Amino acid sequence: MNKLRTLRVAGTPYEMGYAHGQAFKKEIGELTEERLRLSSDPFWTGGLAVTHADVLALGQACLDVHRMVVPELIEEVQGMADATGLGVNELVIMNGFTDFIDVTANPALVNGTGSYHDGHADGGGCTAFLTAAEMSADGRGFVGQTWDMHTTATPYVLLLDVQPAAGPALLTFTITGCVGMIGMNEHGVAVGINNLMDKTARIGVHWVFIVRKMLAQRTVGAALDVLQNAPLSGAHNYVIMGPDEEGELRGYNIEAMAARQTVTPLQDFIVHTNHCVVAENCAIERPRKAYSQASTHARLDQATAFLTAQKGRINLAALTDMTRLHADGGPSVCAHATPEYDIETSGACIMAPATRELWALWGQPCQNEYERFVVSAKEQAA
Repeated sequence: MNKLRTLRVAGTPYEMGYAHGQAFKKEIGELTEERLRLSSDPFWTGGLAVTHADVLALGQACLDVHRMVVPELIEEVQGMADATGLGVNELVIMNGFTDFIDVTANPALVNGTGSYHDGHADGGGCTAFLTAAEMSADGRGFVGQTWDMHTTATPYVLLLDVQPAAGPALLTFTITGCVGMIGMNEHGVAVGINNLMDKTARIGVHWVFIVRKMLAQRTVGAALDVLQNAPLSGAHNYVIMGPDEEGELRGYNIEAMAARQTVTPLQDFIVHTNHCVVAENCAIERPRKAYSQASTHARLDQATAFLTAQKGRINLAALTDMTRLHADGGPSVCAHATPEYDIETSGACIMAPATRELWALWGQPCQNEYERFVVSAKEQAA
């Protein structure tokens, strides 16, 4: 079994970023170089001609917005930059890659005019889910997902244990150099994501920084407010769960395009993959490659059928089994790269907000075992 790497960082935002950068200087440099290259790759941009200079210029414009909206997280990135010798702009691009490629694929932002290129693009994978406590075998609600990405990202998977001097402690499933992707804080606020592709991309804030800001909140409602008021650069779907003001567990699915968001409260369970299901959002999606389109629909069908059959007895074992689903001769929840389609499941994460437990693994669920972690209670104990 390949165990999941972990790193604990503590202190001020700058101190946490510096410690992260020191611990993984080599890996952060490699991944940043790779994602800067991919930001202009036709596989991701849909064939639009984008130069390295375009990437840096659009990144700088987005960075200016980040400095206004999430200054504490840019301080964290500054610490990482000082530890690694990399630029803050380059690190923010690497962090927000799957939102940033919506920006670099937008001809209005790259060329100032024009329509979307005819080439179909890709935006990665992920199968995300929410399950209500009423649907479970043990009275617990769960939120989780697979994380599917370009195969070159898999070696960099990391569980980051964040112990800030101010604000709640949290665990986040992420990659080296990234401030956070999927996670839960000590108050039981949990956030997962899956990528969407957006024609309304704009100069704005990338999803990972919004996730971290959501994980700084005490209630699920406050986390939802953060998302709904964010000037997003690109599109993601968010699955969130946590206590409301009265301590009752609530869950929401949010299709968040840069230009508009649709919130769906959790009733029994929700599965979401990488295509919009809300008609107004479908109208502003970028077109996908054929295999990618087949994959997102197949994974939605597989996971939905699985959870439908498990209603009333959903538990951790069932959800781990779901992340390992394979279909003969076609796309599956547990994704494997093909010669034509370089995307795989790089890891997975399942969270139980009521008990602050998080289970995660590195790589493909069919090949590794989940490890259990518990979020500390720094603020609650203070």
